[in-house]
Parts: sequence; structure tokens; C-alpha cells
Amino acid sequence: MTAAQAASGGGPLDGVRVVELAGIGPGPFAAMLLADLGADVVRVDRPGGQALGIDPADDLTNRNKRSVVVDLKDPSGPSAVLDLAERADVLLEGLRPGVAERLGVGPAECLARNPRLVYGRMTGWGQEGPLADRAGHDIGYIAVTGALGLAGPADGPPYAPANLLGDYAGGSLYLVAGVLAALLHARTPDGCGQVVDAAIVDGTSHLSAMLHGMLAAGAWQDRRGANLLDGGAPFYGTYATRDGGHMAVGALEPQFYAEFVRLLGLPEEELPPRDDPARWAELRDVVAARFRTRTREEWTRVFEGSDACVAPVLSLREAPHHPHLAARGTFTEHEGRTQPAPAPRFSATPAAVRSAPARPGQHTAEVARDWDLPALAGGFAGPAAASGEEATA
Repeated sequence: MTAAQAASGGGPLDGVRVVELAGIGPGPFAAMLLADLGADVVRVDRPGGQALGIDPADDLTNRNKRSVVVDLKDPSGPSAVLDLAERADVLLEGLRPGVAERLGVGPAECLARNPRLVYGRMTGWGQEGPLADRAGHDIGYIAVTGALGLAGPADGPPYAPANLLGDYAGGSLYLVAGVLAALLHARTPDGCGQVVDAAIVDGTSHLSAMLHGMLAAGAWQDRRGANLLDGGAPFYGTYATRDGGHMAVGALEPQFYAEFVRLLGLPEEELPPRDDPARWAELRDVVAARFRTRTREEWTRVFEGSDACVAPVLSLREAPHHPHLAARGTFTEHEGRTQPAPAPRFSATPAAVRSAPARPGQHTAEVARDWDLPALAGGFAGPAAASGEEATA
């Protein structure tokens, strides 16, 4: 399959053109999601590439994309990006506020060339506010939203769930949702392009809407490890097994809890009552002691096929081999790399991993041809871009 054929995705976004100004973290992931869904995503890499510290061939967030190299600090660089924007439906950038404007590729310049363009901006703090110009990372964004404080034991420090919660859940997915909504509007008879300001602090806060409702209703305590869903309840949490593994328990409903304790081998009538939070610690100790009597695999077999809502805690390498995920094809292999398959799934326009991660500048000539951009044919080689203006996420 050629790069041009791969760019025509066949998914629900087939025919949508996206320009991605290279960054790190949530911006590339959002662009990958659009590419997985069939969009023709052209990543504008800078000379010298990004400082991820891995071989570009292993950067799965660049799969299903094509890459050109443009030096935005070269006099001809901004005009090349504006030429791309003129032919695109969407542009994504993850620079600090004001940087795209200083480079000459901000919303005003791009929308002047293409009034129906959706200009998606991905930052941690947003385009305005006291911290808008400050650097940051996932852990800081989720810290101030209250989300980080939800994770961890009651008697210990909170822990960060990698960068999944802020960068990708609160950032990338909200950017994609906003871009698709704006794209739908732009394609109406009276529609127009617009700027989508996706801030990780906004998206992550939005994720906690249900918890804020419960807090207001008095059904959630504003402290860690004291609630149904934060590890406070002994029937919703993780337990160590004899071999050092862990089992995840989510037996919230009474009927599932009854099945859970039955398979655990503990008579429910002899246990501390599950509905008495004052005795949760006692109940947790009993359950924990029972889990320590067998290995993770032994307990997996015990609960297999039941409605007890118990699952083994698997590692990243183990997850693709879980029988259910393997049966669904939740993970796929492409050119020797095991990776998550595109999601969600579509009955009429299925998505797929069509091409390996794009190497910087790999498709300059092809994009110039396909997008009718002769000025790109030679690329824009130049010195590595100076640091300090990368994405704040």
C-alpha cells in the first residue's frame, strides 16, 4: 500500500484533511485518533524532530499519518503551513498560547485563508488565565482539578495513573470531540470555521461531573479512600495475591457481591456487613487475607465466567493476551509491533491501522502532489528548532 492509498482511510472520516503541527503528548494522540478514523492527517514536523527519546518508528501516535518537514522559523515556512491550512478541514496545534501567532500560523492567518477551517488548540492551562503562559505536565493539570487527589490510599500520597487521565482523557479526547462538533457545524449551509480551545484542566474537570453531583448531594466524601469508587469500599478495589499479583474487585451491586463472597469461599452471613462503612476496614482485612491464599492465576480461574465482577490486574505486555481482548481483536499487530487497535468500531466504515508511524519528512513529495502543493516538493531542511515553544501538555 502506498502512502497516498493509506491516507485514504476508508473510515468514517475518509476525505477529511487534517494538518497537525508537531508536538508531544495529547496533540499527536488526538491526531492519531482522527487518522485511525480515516482522516488524511499530515503532520508538519520541525527540523530535528521531537525530543521523545525513542525511535520515530516506535512512536505509535504517528501511525496512519503522513509527514512533511517545515521550518517555521524560515521565512518560507509559515506560508507553506498556510498553503496546507487552505486545503485542510482541520488544523491541530499544541504550542504555548501566542506562539502560533508569533510564527504567523495562528487562527487569524489560517482562517483568513480558509474560513471553514476548524482550528484546534491543545494546551494544559488553556489560552487564557493566570497560568496560561506557564509550562506544565499532566500531573500538575490533574492536581489542580481535584482528579489526582482521587487516586491513592487514604493513608498515603496520591499517585498519577501515568499520563492517561489528563493528557489523553481530559485533553486529546476533548479536543477530538470539539473538533468533530466544529467540523459538523462548519459543513452546515450557514456554518463557518472556528477555534476550538481544548485545555486539559477544562476536560479533566468535566470528567468529574458525576462526582461533583454526588459531592453536592452528600453522597461523596471529599477525601481519598473513603468512597464507593476510590478504593474506600472493600468490595471495590484491588487485592494482592500469594504470588505478588493483584485482583481487581468491582462487586458493587448486592447480587454481584453475593456471588463474589461465595466464590471467595467466605459465608456472607459471617462477614462484617458491607453496608456499614464503620466496619469496612474489618471486612477488607478478611477479604485481603483470603486473596493471599492463592495465586493470581488460581483466583482468575475461580472467578472466570462469573458475575462477581473480579478481574486479574494485567501488565501492558500481558493485556493483549487476555482471552476476551484477543477474541475481540482489541490489540493488533502491524509490521511487527503489537498495539491497541483503533476504537471505537463502526459497522459500515471500519477503521484500521493502515500504515506504520510516519518518519519526519517521509511523505513531503507525496503530500505536495496529493494536496496540489508544488512549493512543498523540496521540503524545508534547516537547523533544529529552538526549544521552549513546545506543547505545554
